[in-house]
Amino acid sequence: MKKSVITLAVAATVGLGTIFGGNPAKIEAESISKLKGEQNKIQEKRSDLKSDINQANDKISDLQGQQADVKSEMKRIDFAIADTTTKINEKTAKIEEIKAEIAKLQEETKIIKERIEKRNLLLKDRARSYQETGGVVNYLDVLMGSSSFSDFIDRANAVATIMQADQEILKQHEADKKELESKQNQVEKDLSDLQKMLADLEQMNQQLSAQKAEKDKLLGTLIDQESEEQEHMMDMKEQEQLLVAQDAAIQKAIKMEQEAQARAAAEAAAAAAKNNQANGGGNGGGGASTTTPGVSSGYWTQPAVGRFSSGFGGRGGGYHYGVDIANASQVPIVAAADGVVVRSYYSTSYGNCIFIAHSINGQVYTTVYAHMSSRSVDSGAVKKGQQIGVMGNTGASEGQHLHFELHKGPWEQDKRNAINPVGIVPLP
Repeated sequence: MKKSVITLAVAATVGLGTIFGGNPAKIEAESISKLKGEQNKIQEKRSDLKSDINQANDKISDLQGQQADVKSEMKRIDFAIADTTTKINEKTAKIEEIKAEIAKLQEETKIIKERIEKRNLLLKDRARSYQETGGVVNYLDVLMGSSSFSDFIDRANAVATIMQADQEILKQHEADKKELESKQNQVEKDLSDLQKMLADLEQMNQQLSAQKAEKDKLLGTLIDQESEEQEHMMDMKEQEQLLVAQDAAIQKAIKMEQEAQARAAAEAAAAAAKNNQANGGGNGGGGASTTTPGVSSGYWTQPAVGRFSSGFGGRGGGYHYGVDIANASQVPIVAAADGVVVRSYYSTSYGNCIFIAHSINGQVYTTVYAHMSSRSVDSGAVKKGQQIGVMGNTGASEGQHLHFELHKGPWEQDKRNAINPVGIVPLP
């Protein structure tokens, strides 16, 4: 019995040496160095991402400044349109006045034409009378036919009056003609001014409407650009949050790895020292139900019970960066290995999802569990086989399943670190 106990203690020590690459002190330094290297890479990416976010913020500020300028210009155009509308109303009222004046001038013109026509008839009658009676000679006959000097004076006054009346008729006739011509010219000028005024107003309206349409289009473009940039920045901020969480998770993983190495060394020493006692075993995988996968030995265990429905690689013209496990029942989802929760949240694409960072012999791995109906953990350390959620159909999912990803290193937006979990993680 004593020999067998010593053999077991030596085997335990050798086993730990195999796990950590031989010399425990050496493997501890190497694994911690690897973890810190991963942590430095994440911090560099965070720095680059912050720079990109700052640039996006600057671009958004610039776009917002341009929008403010456009809105200011649109405000000026609105004031110009309001001013033009006021002027249009004023000119429209003036047009009505001019139309009324034109109508009045047309009536006056009609009356003047009638007067001229009557005078034309009167003058024609006079001319005809002069022709028949001899014109001026007749007036001499009238004067010479006087019976006395007094009669002569009366007749001379009468002839002078008649002749003066004829001159007045001619003068009035000439004045009416000039007035008619002047008023007709005025009517034509008023009509011309009115037509020009209307053309100017129509052109002004067209120009202002075109300017406003152009500014509306420009503002719409700037708003769309800002929206795209905001969405891009939100994506980058989400990446930054994930990097922050991964940085913290790796820091915890480093601590866990150190504690695990110290614990393994202590257990090996204790096993070698207690050479007079029996060594009890077991991998802690008991208590599994038909819906919960049994906890496998080694570093990894199956994350869910179900049917392997889709593999890693090209699929439907795209690329599937994980594997799918489908089940008709809402079965538990478990952590595939010991690790630290990087992030637990709802994603529009992943649905309810959890990211977990693992440190295995100094190598960082990240597992992703997507489309769950619910999540059981939000943060902190998880143990291999611990339930973290329930299988579901949330996010961009078609049918109830677990989408499981394995990344050798941190999770990246372009999934450059994704690897096929088949042959590494136990699967159905």
